[in-house]
Amino acid sequence: MNIGQAAAAAGVSPKMIRHYELIGLLPEADRNESGYRLYSEREVSVLRFIGRSRHLGFSIPQIAELIGLWSDSARSSREVKTVAEHHLASLDEKRREIEQMMAGLSELVQACPGDDHPHCAILDTLSQHSLDKHQPRHRPKLKKGNAKDSEQAATGSGHIDLMAWMRGVHVHHGAH
Repeated sequence: MNIGQAAAAAGVSPKMIRHYELIGLLPEADRNESGYRLYSEREVSVLRFIGRSRHLGFSIPQIAELIGLWSDSARSSREVKTVAEHHLASLDEKRREIEQMMAGLSELVQACPGDDHPHCAILDTLSQHSLDKHQPRHRPKLKKGNAKDSEQAATGSGHIDLMAWMRGVHVHHGAH
């Protein structure tokens, strides 16, 4: 299969396949005489495995570990379960953090009248301990390559992909 066929069969984009090869999660594909990548059912199976793992929020290092365990016929299920349990504990912590954010934001939304007057409890709370004379005089114009652009690219909209965000935070903190 060529990269487009492999991507369609595995449910991932060709760009992600190239990325997985670049970072070593997927071995580099063989190439035909014209230099086009060629994929077998084995690579497509690995790509499906990666896709399902990403859907569950596993980080790239965790997926690499899981692929290693999958390929090791001498593995114990205990090893696999340990990886999954660590990930589940991390997700539970992220859930608690998100619930705390939601509770705090919900209070602020309730306190803001949302009318035509300038007073807003949301901005008052966010700017707490800042002097009014230090209030910004401009509206930021974000440049390409910023976090919002990354969110839009990941989701196709201005809404954040929560699982992608959680994976990014998870990888950033280096948790297991």
